[in-house]
Amino acid sequence: MTETAVPVSVRSSSGDPLDGAVWRLRSRGCWEDAASLLEPRAASEPRAALARAQLLVERCMFTSEGWGRAEEALRAAESVAHTDTERGAAACERGYLAFASTLLKVRDRADEARAALGRAAALLAPGAPGRALLDFRRGLMAEHVSGNPQAAEAGYRRAHNEAVGQGDALLSSYTWQRLGALAVLNGDVAEARHGFTESLRLREEAGYLVGIAPALAALAEVEPEPEAARLRGEATRLFRLLGGVPRWLGPELAEPLPED
Repeated sequence: MTETAVPVSVRSSSGDPLDGAVWRLRSRGCWEDAASLLEPRAASEPRAALARAQLLVERCMFTSEGWGRAEEALRAAESVAHTDTERGAAACERGYLAFASTLLKVRDRADEARAALGRAAALLAPGAPGRALLDFRRGLMAEHVSGNPQAAEAGYRRAHNEAVGQGDALLSSYTWQRLGALAVLNGDVAEARHGFTESLRLREEAGYLVGIAPALAALAEVEPEPEAARLRGEATRLFRLLGGVPRWLGPELAEPLPED
């Protein structure tokens, strides 16, 4: 399975100590702990409620667990959203949760994903916060659900340009990764290698530990031996260190999780 997990779009630069604590936990795959830190504010603050929902949705994509918790948090975020931007961001998250359920074959919710992402597109104006992430997720739908790589590439490139313009290094790492994957399909190994290398660099610089193993594994696919083996070995060690997340990476590394 190629990587499609997309985290909360930007690492906050607000200077709020809570944001820093949430980031440190999330970057290591401690989504429940990070969400718990936001819970006191989430009851009344739309930004905190959405961030909490995003964390729990991300956990679903990385672990294929916690769907009920994510739904609950998402409904709470929707209930406190007041502006079009807030409603659009919540709709984008609902669409992504439905996409994750469809992609991971938990339950086919493709129609729900399309409807929610369409609603988000109607609410989020071009250039609005969250629009780049929405464009990216619509690209994911086009590639993995609709089977339309041309539409997917257009969405990824829009998201990439927006992310770079906003200085969103984390989302840029994901746009680079998906553009690299499409380059593989087109037989352009050099372009794929460039995209995967940039994706890995950005994640390492951001300290996004939970996203580094997939980036290493992707790069290994387009590197010659023995470099490919070194990258896979590094990815495997990090995968084990993080307790087997992202879970979908296990089969690619031929490293099944140990039984309890």
